[in-house]
Amino acid sequence: MERKIKDSKVLVTGGAGFIGSNLCEALLQQNNQVVCLDNFMTGHRHNIEPFLSNPNFTLVEGDIRNYEDCQKAVVGCDYVLHQAALGSVPRSIKDPMTSTDVNIGGFVKMLHAAAEAKVKRFVYAASSSTYGDSKALPKVEHKIGNALSPYAITKYVDELYAKNFSDLYGIETIGLRYFNVFGRRQDPNGAYAAVIPLFVKKLMAHESPVINGDGTYSRDFTYIENVIQANQLAAITPTDFIREKAKLYNKKHSCDLCNSWTENSGVLSDVFNVAYGQRTDLNELTQTLKVNLSKFDPEIVKVEILNGPNRAGDIPHSLASIEKGKMLLGYEPEYSIKRGLEEATEWYWESL
Repeated sequence: MERKIKDSKVLVTGGAGFIGSNLCEALLQQNNQVVCLDNFMTGHRHNIEPFLSNPNFTLVEGDIRNYEDCQKAVVGCDYVLHQAALGSVPRSIKDPMTSTDVNIGGFVKMLHAAAEAKVKRFVYAASSSTYGDSKALPKVEHKIGNALSPYAITKYVDELYAKNFSDLYGIETIGLRYFNVFGRRQDPNGAYAAVIPLFVKKLMAHESPVINGDGTYSRDFTYIENVIQANQLAAITPTDFIREKAKLYNKKHSCDLCNSWTENSGVLSDVFNVAYGQRTDLNELTQTLKVNLSKFDPEIVKVEILNGPNRAGDIPHSLASIEKGKMLLGYEPEYSIKRGLEEATEWYWESL
């Protein structure tokens, strides 16, 4: 079974962002035509600068909240990899209206444009924040809790819309619930920078990173290469293969709620965790970053780590079950957090 998208035309929304630009790069290397739709609200031109001279790359500077931009970008595309969103739990708490406008309003416009254009499959960035206050570990796709932030609500509503559009308009949709993705091109700047690039930047400057809480909160940190793999598998794995594997998965887990489309003639619509399947607490993470960076600058190992208050909307622990993705999509994450952090810290050292 093919595991990579090749010889296709693919729209990557948010293609100038961290995950989007990495997807664009991989797709171009695999002989695809790539369309990048971005308004540069959070993405950066320097992320896509190397692609602009490639005849197979097209930049559409536009906004997913503008339906005409969505229609223009999706013309002739085989697949949509929808990464455009306003991320960050704290940002959504500070400004829920803009997060809702982009993450739900923009999502629906892009989804509808894709349905009208009759793309083969619409793959979108969902979020592990959907699990909310559920204390169960590991997180399984069909068991979620109450949302703890506007951001989490927007990402769950996207899943509901995707399923509804599959039922009503016949467009195949797959959501990928990302768990703490990190890697090259993840922005270390700004008020809402993710923990790994933010801490790397601090340590390289010999400044003390501040951990929210006592450092025992843990996350399933996931390297960007695993996310690239998952997006491609979600786009091209044959529907019949997914359907048959889903029946086995449902039977094993006595799951009446997940994959209901397998029991009737419904169109494919499903969600999958994208993670490595291993927990790392923030104390462990910080020490690993110090050790990795000290290979380039021995003084970094001496930098003190500080602790601050817990952050609103944060859950104590997050760990994904990736069994469903393995069974239905053939997802096999190749990068552990150790290997990913080694590559990421080397990239930051050379790039910052």
